[in-house]
Amino acid sequence: MLLKLSFAQLLPGKTLDEQLEIGKNACIEAAKNGADIILFPEMWSDGYSLPQDADELRSLAISADSPFVNSFKTLAKSLGIAVAVTFLEAHDPKPLNSVILFDRHGELRLHYSKVHTCDFDLEKVLSSGNDFYVTELDTAKGVISVGSMICFDREFPESARILMLKGAELILAPNACPMEINRLCALRTRAYENMLAVATCNYPEGHPDCNGRSSLFDGVAWLRDEPGVRDMCVFEAPAQAGLYYAELDIDMLRDYRKNEIMGDKYRKPDRYKALM
Repeated sequence: MLLKLSFAQLLPGKTLDEQLEIGKNACIEAAKNGADIILFPEMWSDGYSLPQDADELRSLAISADSPFVNSFKTLAKSLGIAVAVTFLEAHDPKPLNSVILFDRHGELRLHYSKVHTCDFDLEKVLSSGNDFYVTELDTAKGVISVGSMICFDREFPESARILMLKGAELILAPNACPMEINRLCALRTRAYENMLAVATCNYPEGHPDCNGRSSLFDGVAWLRDEPGVRDMCVFEAPAQAGLYYAELDIDMLRDYRKNEIMGDKYRKPDRYKALM
């Protein structure tokens, strides 16, 4: 099964309506080009704008059942494509940094809010999510287990580890920061140590503190019938804005997971008491 992913590495507009129009056009183009899933960068609803004034912030927050989010539900169903849309979610006492995944039938399959908010910076005005979730996503190519983590979640091995333990084969990772060598290495490591794929969508160059380089690490470090190791980075976008595509070989990943040693194969949880 070759799953085609689309990365909406796009510059945001200035209003919610502009975000919806840009996002709608991206979904239409991605579906036309045969994508099974389209992933948006972090907090697409307002282009990752985080005013520190509580009233101003609250004015930008929208509900999970808002017309904006529901428009992507309608798009997913009408276009037959899974859509991972991100937004500043209205929540008491403080908003959440969230992603919702609609399947190709327009059904809500995943609703995740960023657990590791950047409390040392602008995200101190946000609430944190409570857990990590995995869902079975029905695509036209078949079913795949999908979870999500958002940006700074990447820096904590526990994020991807929990998703792996819950059965994730693919992690969708919306992002809004400079993707430099260390952050890319963290994504590579999360994929390697858990034998899963990690797809990251970032804002392009020209958006504050972002530089594109959306990526897909497929989690397969070597193949039994081939000498040496392989590069798990099967896709890395340039800095420029654009709608990019990459294919993920799910059959290869599943075969690798059956036969290799990372993930949950040789863990010793009873020795990890210091982590509890």
